[in-house]
Amino acid sequence: MDLERLKNLALEGLEKVTDRTSLESWRITFLGRKSVLAEFLGNLGRFPEAERRQKGIKANAIQQLLREAYGRKFASLGTSTAHIGALDITQPGKKISRGHFHPITMTLRKMIEIFRSMGFEVAEGPDIETEYYNFDALHIPSWHPARDMWDTFWLKPPIDMAKRRREISVHQRLDQRTSAWLLRTHTSPVQIRYMETHQPPIRIIAPGRVFRHEATDARHDFDFWQLEGLMIGAEVSFANFKFVMESFLKQFFSPDTALQLRASYFPFTEPSFEILMSCMICKGKGKMTGKKCSVCGGEQWLEMGGAGMVHPQVLRNVGYNPERVQGFAFGIGPDRFAMIKHKISDIRFFRSGDLRFIKQF
Repeated sequence: MDLERLKNLALEGLEKVTDRTSLESWRITFLGRKSVLAEFLGNLGRFPEAERRQKGIKANAIQQLLREAYGRKFASLGTSTAHIGALDITQPGKKISRGHFHPITMTLRKMIEIFRSMGFEVAEGPDIETEYYNFDALHIPSWHPARDMWDTFWLKPPIDMAKRRREISVHQRLDQRTSAWLLRTHTSPVQIRYMETHQPPIRIIAPGRVFRHEATDARHDFDFWQLEGLMIGAEVSFANFKFVMESFLKQFFSPDTALQLRASYFPFTEPSFEILMSCMICKGKGKMTGKKCSVCGGEQWLEMGGAGMVHPQVLRNVGYNPERVQGFAFGIGPDRFAMIKHKISDIRFFRSGDLRFIKQF
């Protein structure tokens, strides 16, 4: 094999290269693993030792020369617009799609920001709770009919609680804190856990996911968000709650939003009431262009959550003296707030994973 002729042939071919595609073809031909030069170097063992050493030195020198020439050519093509081919660098670049916050996340952030401006701290708790924190400590014992208000996902307990109850004497009280496990049906357990480790005055909100064994439809889901609020102190009154909630609604929706409270029942508050706000679509008129408002159904008011003054027994359960402190608690749904704020007709859109929906926000 004439190494000198191979070198000249390679360099002449490199001079004729005008684009990256032909350059890559040249590289494979003269510097690739199956090139003539690579094959020659692989067969040096067939030559006598003296000749093998001489030919090896020359072949390696030519290979190094061609690699350096290839590098220079590659660099020259990279800086020359004449060899870019179909790429037109004068055209504007394509806009890369960027991610953004989910509408529920944006709603939660806004809600938290408003409550923090009023002095509330954020508290968190576990999604998997015990029967004690989810029900018993909130004045909802196992025999209480109010438990039917929460369709509960019960979990397999770590021990056989039914067997343990049978083994314990009827005169011996089973520690409620070791009761059955469940997916929390509300974020109220966070209030109990917080009060157990903190002394009044207390002003917290507890946002989080909750789970209920319900049939899904446009306004109900088995997995949704809830934001609880709690304020405890020596002189906390119903008037304080009304001011806090009215201020929140006006900041979240609009300054002309009106608040109304309707008597209700919750086991852990006394008195209890539902939180209503004027419909932001019909502005509390109940009608739109002569027809019933599609959002409030002509009722003029929208139910936004429940609230009340904390029941004295709940305060006793966490070691507080209801003769010295009192307070209010409330629970509202970020999903519902987002639906009303953005005029969304179906709660299931939030968890559909459909980017056509998410990209609107």
